[in-house]
Amino acid sequence: MWFFLFLLLVAAVLGVLGAVVEGLLYLLFIGIGVLVLAVLVISLQRSRRRAGR
Repeated sequence: MWFFLFLLLVAAVLGVLGAVVEGLLYLLFIGIGVLVLAVLVISLQRSRRRAGR
């Protein structure tokens, strides 16, 4: 769970930096990519727990 929270924190920081700092819009897109990765990681972990029961 800590890894998911860490990825969310990284995505938020990159997203804010990308949106605020002029010329660093690519950081916003990297932040969105990290957010998608975090959602995939947590969904895979939950599906493994359900399959393991």
